[in-house]
Amino acid sequence: MAEHTGSGEALPFSEVYYPSREAYLEYYRKSVEDIESFWSERARELEWYKTWDVVLDRSKAPFYRWFVGGETNINLNALDRWVGTSVFDKVAYYWEGEPGDTRVVTYRDLYREVNRLAWALKEIVGVKEGDTVTIYLPMIPELPATMLAVTRIGAIHSVVFSGFSPQALADRIVDAKARVLITADGFYRRGRVIKLKEQADQAVVLAAEQGVKVERVIVVKRAGIEVPWSEGRDVWYHDLIKEAPERAYVKPVPRKSDDVLFILYTSGTTGKPKGIMHSVGGYPVYVYNVFKWNWDPRPGDIYWCAADIGWITGHTYIVYGPLMHGVSQVMYEGAPDYPDPGRIWSMIEKYGVTTFYTSPTLLRLLRKYGDQWVEKHDLSSLRILGTVGEPINPEVWKWYYEKVGGKRAPIVDTWWQTETGAAMISPAPGISLVPLKPGSATYPLPGIVADVLRPDGTPARPGEKGLLVIKEPWPGMLMGIWGDPERYIKTYWARFSRPEEGVWIYYPADYAVKDEDGYFWLLGRADEVLNVAGHRLGTIELEDAILTHPAVSEAAVVGAPDPVKGQVPVAVVVLREGYEPSDELERELKETVRKLIGPIAVPAKVLFVKKLPKTRSGKIMRRILIALLEGKPIGDTSTLEDPAAVEEVSRAVEEFKRLMKSS
Repeated sequence: MAEHTGSGEALPFSEVYYPSREAYLEYYRKSVEDIESFWSERARELEWYKTWDVVLDRSKAPFYRWFVGGETNINLNALDRWVGTSVFDKVAYYWEGEPGDTRVVTYRDLYREVNRLAWALKEIVGVKEGDTVTIYLPMIPELPATMLAVTRIGAIHSVVFSGFSPQALADRIVDAKARVLITADGFYRRGRVIKLKEQADQAVVLAAEQGVKVERVIVVKRAGIEVPWSEGRDVWYHDLIKEAPERAYVKPVPRKSDDVLFILYTSGTTGKPKGIMHSVGGYPVYVYNVFKWNWDPRPGDIYWCAADIGWITGHTYIVYGPLMHGVSQVMYEGAPDYPDPGRIWSMIEKYGVTTFYTSPTLLRLLRKYGDQWVEKHDLSSLRILGTVGEPINPEVWKWYYEKVGGKRAPIVDTWWQTETGAAMISPAPGISLVPLKPGSATYPLPGIVADVLRPDGTPARPGEKGLLVIKEPWPGMLMGIWGDPERYIKTYWARFSRPEEGVWIYYPADYAVKDEDGYFWLLGRADEVLNVAGHRLGTIELEDAILTHPAVSEAAVVGAPDPVKGQVPVAVVVLREGYEPSDELERELKETVRKLIGPIAVPAKVLFVKKLPKTRSGKIMRRILIALLEGKPIGDTSTLEDPAAVEEVSRAVEEFKRLMKSS
């Protein structure tokens, strides 16, 4: 039996609520005075087999280890703690497929499925504690079930986004040395079936060529299509489950707090993905608390994070965070604007969603279609809104707040990374609702010591743009990069740390400003900066300026090489419906930037396109725009949602280059 150090039920927030900004800042101050005591108390709300001997081991910094000596399993807190409570028969997922088919999965259903799959993985497939299992699944309920089953038996999961190419999947299989792959026959996207098993098979061949043999491929039947089959290697998920006893129970394997819970690959500037490792003990403690602070979950809430589980947002805010709080949530398979731009709003109305968490990219897309799609639906159930993935510009923030939230719902603008585990800087309605400023992520969350530094390492003045840093470790932090400890230090700790003094400072490579009130404003990646005649301009600042124009739906600003200035800004713009490209509109956009930022920031050219190159998760692939402007290979495009977007931008870039030469 687990040592019950928590109540099993989420704490009512009225007991910990701080009603004013001043009260919150006082609570925050106390939390960072002694972070070890603070996080020790937070950890005791969870279930452990064995409590820890040491809260934080700093002896091998920056390889920090949390709750050393403790033993737990994330299943204890995401599933088993709900057995025998009212949550057990509560809905875990209202799932909807793109064609409109639906499923309702209760916590009891999920518990039984996870136990049967865990039994089959252990007893039939032969997965052992510490093995790595690669999961290549679309947004279907079997994805969270599989993640939980893998961790239940003490194995490590490596979820690979279903939009990745066979080569990208193969690279991740090889790096993780995974011998088991779990995938699906196919899934739906924009009305067509994506043949996922075919892509998985190609990846298995490519992995074998690199010396890693996948011995078993488990296939979920989602689309019901014919798929290639390798007898002896491939097995249907449903057939495997049938082999397990109907009431199978697998005790969650006790694992050390500083063992690896999962690996998740994220992009690197070198092009080689980084295998980010998160821990068995620290990650759940951080995620549990941050989810509570972000969303103030209540018994009747219907929560929807419109992300993909293939990314860290999905791991934290669709699987582990909600399940650790017994939350009911919506999960959707398909494209957000299919079959029409009202799909998201209709689902919010249909399920009575109270908390909606999405990206600024998706909001800009939906705003482009016009307010009528929002106004067709009753969104009065919404209590809290959230954004993730990139800074949100004030114009979109205001639209989200006014049109979607009806000026009722606060916007939880979250800053974080794959590496941080969960949000680090954001409003916290679960503790206090401080006054919001459109476009600001407000304050660091409790226990997080954040600052803004100049490039020389000295503190930036209020209002001065600088580099965001985190000065103290936190439980949700990455343990390192799988198989590459040197890259871990070089990437995240080399910029501002002073090892000879024992000072280690985490550098996320983001620009930020801290204003007079201490609010943090995130300005985008530090490597997304233009150097125009010696002036460093953050691309997000230029994009925000352009997005204030009523004609603009989306904008991406990148630098084009210039023999005199070094770089000149080029804006790639998607217009809202009802507007057409014209020389006059281009002049208006340039004048907008001139007024809001200054002459040095005025784009040399505005390129009008119908679509920006994006990943299927909605992130603009600025590196492709840069490569096209610089005449370099565009590299891997396996995550592109629509390759036609590249062709359109390429034509616009060639026209721009021709004009530049003639001038």
